[in-house]
Amino acid sequence: MYIPNIELQPSSSIRAFQEKEVLHLLGYLREFSPFYRNWFAEHGIQPSDVKSLDDLWRIPPVTKEHLQQQNWEFLCVDKSKIAEYTTTSGTLGRPVIIALTQKDQERLAYNEYISFCCADGTENDIFQLMLTLDRQFMAGMAYYNGIRKLGAGVLRVGPGVPSLQWENIQRIQPTTIVAVPSFIVKLIAFAKEHHIDINASSVKKAVCIGENIRNADFTYNVLGKKITEQWDIKLYSTYASTEMQTAFTECNAGHGGHHHPELLYVELLDDNNQPVGPGQDGEVTITTLGVEGMPLLRYKTGDICRYFEEPCSCGRHTKRLSPVIGRRKQMIKYKGTTLYPPALFDLLNDMEEVNEFVVEVFSNEIGTDEILLHLWPVQESEDIDRKIRSYLQAKLRVIPQIRYVGQTEILKMQMPEGQRKPVKFVDNRG
Repeated sequence: MYIPNIELQPSSSIRAFQEKEVLHLLGYLREFSPFYRNWFAEHGIQPSDVKSLDDLWRIPPVTKEHLQQQNWEFLCVDKSKIAEYTTTSGTLGRPVIIALTQKDQERLAYNEYISFCCADGTENDIFQLMLTLDRQFMAGMAYYNGIRKLGAGVLRVGPGVPSLQWENIQRIQPTTIVAVPSFIVKLIAFAKEHHIDINASSVKKAVCIGENIRNADFTYNVLGKKITEQWDIKLYSTYASTEMQTAFTECNAGHGGHHHPELLYVELLDDNNQPVGPGQDGEVTITTLGVEGMPLLRYKTGDICRYFEEPCSCGRHTKRLSPVIGRRKQMIKYKGTTLYPPALFDLLNDMEEVNEFVVEVFSNEIGTDEILLHLWPVQESEDIDRKIRSYLQAKLRVIPQIRYVGQTEILKMQMPEGQRKPVKFVDNRG
């Protein structure tokens, strides 16, 4: 298992390394980035005024809106050097194009290589990818290239179709699956229905993408428990985004996703763009290191996390990020209570009476938030409805609006045409 030397160094050495890389990036952006040249001029900034990481606060952060509205202004190379065009998923608005050069593709493969190493991956593993490798999805090909760099075997089955997943598990004997946690729950249900002994299978590890499996204190949430209580496999949580071109992946300790300081400088900021302390909620704000095509400086991701900086039992001295507590733009103010969608997902995942769900939020006539739960129940009856409402009343102290739908409709809502990952939250606020 490979651990980059920088990740084993004392925090002072890591900071010195990152300072050098960030200062180099400032010069690169001044020379090649139309957006950042204008950004520096607009805010009266001379990159030479930033002499250390302590001076970085002088540069105002940028947001997803800047990237959406001025997408191509972030490009630092001639289009002839672009090797691949990827896009964000469009969860928070119009998808953003992220263009990669050949060097960026190699960096991305390295990122996934050290991330799979972090998740105890070795050349002796066989990874079954239960995700899309098309639709301009950066992570799909990144996983594949990282696994190949690791020297392990890879099996590209694609998303969905539990029967095909199990057929390949039984025939090819993979050791590790890479999948969305809620789909792993469906794999378990299919195995039970078809009398497959999951604990006799070759699969011993799962790298979980796209959804939380842990609470903020690193204990398993409902999804994590649903999997591990039935399937004796080791789960590794991940956090990443297309814009950062970097992943935070758990090690065997399961106490947060490890930061790779050679690839990313990360800050967690409060509402006033001030840094928060360890264990406090803050918006993940990233500066990419080593990106050639579309590097980002002080980019606010919209994701709320916590960080921890004491050394990990795995030997790394890097920061670790908690699971995503919520997305700033998805925060819901409902009848005096502040909620993030993941909290609602946990409640609904825990309900035996609900097969699947979509959470919709919209503005009512007086401009405040309303929640509508689209639920596919195990059956439609007064008894089931009463149990669902009682549970929500007990957990939330209020009962959102509920709409019961069938399997066909809920699956259509979760996977609209062109979507590459399941939709569980719909924001229809003005």
